[in-house]
Amino acid sequence: MQSISYVRCVRRLWGPAQASQLLKVTNLHRSVRQLQHKKVMEDNKPWALISEVGEQGYLEEFVDIIKQRFQIICLKDFLQNPQLHGPKIQAMLVWVACPAAEPSLLSLLPSLKVVANGGVGIDHLDVPYISSLGVKVTNTPGVVSDATADMAMGLLLASARKIVEGHQIAVNPNSTHMSLDLMGDEVTGSTMGIIGMGDIGCKIAKRGKGFDMKILYHNRNRRSIEDEQAVGASYCENMDELLKESDFVVLAVNLTPETTGLISHRELALMKPTATLVNISRGLVVDQDALVKALQSGTIHAAALDVTYPEPLPRDHPLLGLPNVVITPHYGTNTYTTTRKMVQRMVENAVAAVNGQSVPNEVKPK
Repeated sequence: MQSISYVRCVRRLWGPAQASQLLKVTNLHRSVRQLQHKKVMEDNKPWALISEVGEQGYLEEFVDIIKQRFQIICLKDFLQNPQLHGPKIQAMLVWVACPAAEPSLLSLLPSLKVVANGGVGIDHLDVPYISSLGVKVTNTPGVVSDATADMAMGLLLASARKIVEGHQIAVNPNSTHMSLDLMGDEVTGSTMGIIGMGDIGCKIAKRGKGFDMKILYHNRNRRSIEDEQAVGASYCENMDELLKESDFVVLAVNLTPETTGLISHRELALMKPTATLVNISRGLVVDQDALVKALQSGTIHAAALDVTYPEPLPRDHPLLGLPNVVITPHYGTNTYTTTRKMVQRMVENAVAAVNGQSVPNEVKPK
């Protein structure tokens, strides 16, 4: 009887142990299968070529968005062995014009299906040539508009109210009192002329309306009456009229052959001597030599620029030494929210192109 009791006791103790061990083995097998499945899924993702990860490219959190749909390789690593990597690359994600979609690089990518650009401007892309290779080109309109319009208004305010100069006085260790002779220009009730009334231009007008500004605009095509009324804008068929009447001239055009050098000596001379030029479009829209002369001579009052040519300017460029100029390093879209939206849109466009689906933001050659 004692031996039978002993056996029963061992069974009671050993049974749960076996069950626990079996459960551990089962969980281990499940984890292995999940890892194998994940690896298969990763291996099945298409490959994308990007610029780099870090301050000169994508921040890590934005790279994670790309990795959800693509395997990635940075340009530097790709160029170490283009023969190995080239045939598997199906998408090129262009960020701040890098990687440069030049023939020398494109010739190394026989399987490429799409060049997905981050941002609206595509002046750095030869769309007809890329399209002739059977490769689609995409951009990210709409998602950049709010941040860029915010930047335009921020530059306008910084210049008009001398915010940068005020900051320098406030933090200067030699400042013993707050100067009362630093006088700015009134923004409320002034006239803002917007050249280029696309989505960004309309967003800028909306912000200007919030400051009770009179809004003038010039565009290739007049907006609808409803659009004009929504932001309180009046159309100037002749750009000269806008230049003559505006206290603040804001450039929001795409860079094209027609808009290159749009603002030069003649146009600056038409502006009020009290006027400020704000540029958030592209540096080449403005003749910078003409702008320097206009600022030095008092032809116009000031300039506020988020874009120049080149970027950055040479450290001895005269624009950098003028007291009536505010310059920021082309970061009109640099907010976490907007950048995240841009990368997500790039990925959506690229995935659609790779899968042969309709591409939401395809840019077709003209």
